[in-house]
Amino acid sequence: MTGASITFTHGRVFDGERLHEKASVQFDDGVLVAVTRDQEHASGHHVVNLDGDILSPGYVDLQVNGGGGVMFNDDPSVETLSRISSAHQTLGTSAILPTLITDIPAKTTAAISAVHAALQERISGIAGLHLEGPHLSIARHGAHDPALIRKMDDADLQELLAAKSKIPILKVTIAPESVSIRQVRQLVEAGILVSLGHSDADFETCCAYADAGASCVTHLFNAMSQLQNRAPGLVGAALDEGRFSAGLIADGIHVHPASLRAAWAGKRGPGQIFLVSDAMAVAGTDNPGFKLEGRQISRLNGRLTLEDGTLAGADLDLTKAVNVLVNNVGVDLADAIRAATTGPADLIGLQTGLIPGQTRLTDVIRISSDLTGVRSLGAPADQGAPGIAAN
Repeated sequence: MTGASITFTHGRVFDGERLHEKASVQFDDGVLVAVTRDQEHASGHHVVNLDGDILSPGYVDLQVNGGGGVMFNDDPSVETLSRISSAHQTLGTSAILPTLITDIPAKTTAAISAVHAALQERISGIAGLHLEGPHLSIARHGAHDPALIRKMDDADLQELLAAKSKIPILKVTIAPESVSIRQVRQLVEAGILVSLGHSDADFETCCAYADAGASCVTHLFNAMSQLQNRAPGLVGAALDEGRFSAGLIADGIHVHPASLRAAWAGKRGPGQIFLVSDAMAVAGTDNPGFKLEGRQISRLNGRLTLEDGTLAGADLDLTKAVNVLVNNVGVDLADAIRAATTGPADLIGLQTGLIPGQTRLTDVIRISSDLTGVRSLGAPADQGAPGIAAN
């Protein structure tokens, strides 16, 4: 069906900027032709009734540690990347930054090589690389192995600068405790997206790092200095400093809905809050748990935890995150979908949206009207089938 003329009707359409009610979307030979009102679709098209479902560009996820039963850390290879990306495509995500968490130097080198090779081979869904650690704060290590956390030295810096020449979209999460302002300036000058996270730094220090070019905060609220009356911390800097965008794990577990609501209302721009899954190996599977660097991670009631109860990533996909924002936090539907699509895409310079003449059928997702299920329009089940498999 991807090569035929097809029109989707009686749905809502998020085009990357706004939500169109009672809209139709027309494709010819698998390429978007137009978004129109329902009564304005071309004759001769195969027609699919959306029954109120939502069409949107595919999700963009900047923090994906694993999926399909594997972790990127376990085997940083093209095969692993392909498996992880495929798992997330079944969850509606069309572009990911595979994320390597704190590990030994050889793993960082292997991850850079694997992503470079995946980009050369055009592995679907791989947009770049996110290195979350090892240059973090031991005081806020979270599920990262504190024994592997270390300060950035010149060899580390040079490796990252060299990696940027191979990987156009490179994001690094660092803590001011382990990376100097001078080093941040060099990273930013090279075009690397610097994000603050896993840090106990104070508000003033975080703002100084924004001055140096850091422009993002990793999983807002989690593993960082908190917002207090006289010490706003990294949380306060993320919200008050307009140069920061901030990733958010909106599963209702990592961050209380009231805190999500306050953050959404209080964020100063132009930086934006965007959604991340922080997904682990279990994403896209029914597996009850997995191993993280030899430590058992259990999956129960929507949580992934170490034996001591520490959260270890999230059991989350971005449709659920959108659902939480809309139904638990009260965010407008268009704004919630934007936070999972064009928001993160704009941050990394990735073009997305429903663009006539460019967007392909396989780049578009169908989200159920109750925000509990999703599929790609390229999936065989969407040749007119009324239902959507829930996640």
